[in-house]
Amino acid sequence: MAKISQIEEFVRQARRVGEAGLTICSSGNLSWRLPDGEVLLSGTGSWVPELTADRVSVCRLDNGEILNGVKPSMESVFHMGVMRERPDVNVVLHFQSPYATAVACMERRPDNFNFTAEMALHVGEEIPMIPYFRPGSPQLAEHVVEAMRTHNSVMLLKHGQVVCGKDFDQAFERAMFFEMGCRIAVLNGSNVNPLTRAEIDDLESYFLGKEGK
Repeated sequence: MAKISQIEEFVRQARRVGEAGLTICSSGNLSWRLPDGEVLLSGTGSWVPELTADRVSVCRLDNGEILNGVKPSMESVFHMGVMRERPDVNVVLHFQSPYATAVACMERRPDNFNFTAEMALHVGEEIPMIPYFRPGSPQLAEHVVEAMRTHNSVMLLKHGQVVCGKDFDQAFERAMFFEMGCRIAVLNGSNVNPLTRAEIDDLESYFLGKEGK
C-alpha cells in the first residue's frame, strides 16, 4: 500500500493548494495516481488547506476499493474516472478560488478567456462549462469525465473548477492561471480584449514547437 513518504508529499501538496487560496475549509479535493495502481484522495469532509495524513484515503484506481478505511471525497468518482480515461493524468484538483468561482456564478460569462498567453497555453483555449449538478452526484461525475477526455480544465457552473495534470506542478499551474484569467474577467468586465486566433497560433507554433524539440 501507499508509503508514508507518498502520503506526506500528498499532504504537503494539498496544503500548498490551500496556501495559494485555491480552496478554503472543506471546499475542493485533490487526488494523485501512484505507480502501483493506487490513488490517494483527500478524505470526505476534510479541509484541503489543513489536510493531515489520517484524512488521506488510499483506493484502488481500477475499482475504487478503499484500502485504508478512510472514505474518499464525495467527488472521488470523477477524480478516478478522469485518471482511468487519461493515462497521461496523475493529478486531479477540484478547487473553488475566489474569482474563478465568481465567474462560475455569473449569469453572463465571457465566451473567450484567452486574455493572456498563459490562459491559452496552460489552461486551454476552450474551457467547457459543465451545467449545475448537485456536488457528488453521478451526473456531475459523468459530465466532468466526458469533458476532460479532451480538455485539461473545466468550469462547474454555480460550483467551482477542475484541472488535471501530469504532476502536482502542472495541475497547480493550470489552477493558478485559471484563477488569473477569471480575475481579469471580473475586474475588467466587458472591457476585455482576448488574444486573436493568429496570436494564439503564433504562441503555439513558438512555445509548443520548442517543447517538442
